[in-house]
Amino acid sequence: MSFSSTPRTVSLVTLGCARNEVDSEELAARLADAGWELAAQGREAGVVLVNTCGFIQAAKQESIEELLAASESGAKVVAVGCLAERYGTELAAELPEAQILGFDDYEDIGARLDDVLAGRRREAHAPQDRRKLLPISPVERSRARDDVGPPWLRRRLATGVAAPLKIASGCDRRCSFCAIPSFRGAFVSRRPPEILAEASWLAAQGVKEILLVSENSTSYGKDLGNLRLLEEILPDLAATVARVRISYLQPAEVRPGLIEVMTSTPGVAPYFDLSFQHASGPVLRAMRRFGDRARFLGLLRQVRELAPEAGVRSNFIVGFPGETAEDLRELELFLSSARLDAIGIFGYSDEDGTEADTLPGKLDDAEIARRVEDFADLAEELMAQRAAERVGEAVDVLIEECLEEGVYEGRAAHQAPEVDGVTTVVSQTPLAVGEIVQAQVTSSEGVDLTAEAR
Repeated sequence: MSFSSTPRTVSLVTLGCARNEVDSEELAARLADAGWELAAQGREAGVVLVNTCGFIQAAKQESIEELLAASESGAKVVAVGCLAERYGTELAAELPEAQILGFDDYEDIGARLDDVLAGRRREAHAPQDRRKLLPISPVERSRARDDVGPPWLRRRLATGVAAPLKIASGCDRRCSFCAIPSFRGAFVSRRPPEILAEASWLAAQGVKEILLVSENSTSYGKDLGNLRLLEEILPDLAATVARVRISYLQPAEVRPGLIEVMTSTPGVAPYFDLSFQHASGPVLRAMRRFGDRARFLGLLRQVRELAPEAGVRSNFIVGFPGETAEDLRELELFLSSARLDAIGIFGYSDEDGTEADTLPGKLDDAEIARRVEDFADLAEELMAQRAAERVGEAVDVLIEECLEEGVYEGRAAHQAPEVDGVTTVVSQTPLAVGEIVQAQVTSSEGVDLTAEAR
């Protein structure tokens, strides 16, 4: 099939986090409404639309490589997403092969791609701090939302039984290493009716587990005047699908009431995706974050007192400017005591426009790489130990695939989609994809479990 025979056919490529997945599904819906045909995977298309990631250096590089690869296909290439928003004119100058569109182009994405096909090159936007584009006070912010368009627009691109649902956009925190607020903007919560309507729509599409995503889910509702709003909507969401999971929790904002609701509400996974980032007090303060090893272990005790089986995952940055041997020792002690199910280790890299980019005490790349390797090895060992502790435990597994007769693959409540391992279930009776079954863990391998259905 030639490109010229199907000029208004678009292929969507999504990079980065689950928030980007939701954005791509919004773009897919808008393109379909504008008469564009969405190309199936592997099929040639007139336009390749790459939803880029701009969070860390490795993600930026992956996005650029994907854009360059797409340009070799013969299709016209368009970049959207965080990298495109963050760098705009600079990216356009470096990649003349691609058209660069910003977040403000999403509403008219069909028309923008028509311009691309017609050879009308749109001037890339000049990057700006998106936090300044929205009123900052909660009252003003709420009023600014009153005249927005449809509450949600989405077309599923995935076919699995789990799907992300965005509850907010942007971030008001000022972590010294993070540039996300500058290109994603100030924190804005979606209103509960919008979220519940989209959850019902996802359920009608066959989704059994919803993953609530945002830049900081513990801030949900603060701009609407109710910081307890997440606790209030969780029971309603849990009545919509079989399982609700929350991601991106800020440890300093985790409230006892939220822990109680997350650990006691049927249908809500007792799963805590806690963004610790480090465990040394001095490093955390340099990161413009709060807490230390003792406080974080205390938070985990609160969780496990209510739900001993609760799953916990977190990410950590090593090699931050000024990080000392004592700081690393604090992190090692925390990891060895915390019994985390999933641990991500990342090396620090400078991010344009952040406070950390200007800090003294920078470590060279080789030393950062060594620290990443050491802590990644420790993390692998500790995650395997935690999985082994679950042998004999009863787990509720969402079945996602039949591997062979009597053998199924799924995820227990402590395992989020794609990042936390899987559970293989052996059953004497047939199981259905999308079913949640109780099983007893019989063995582990790394982070993965094997269990027998009860």
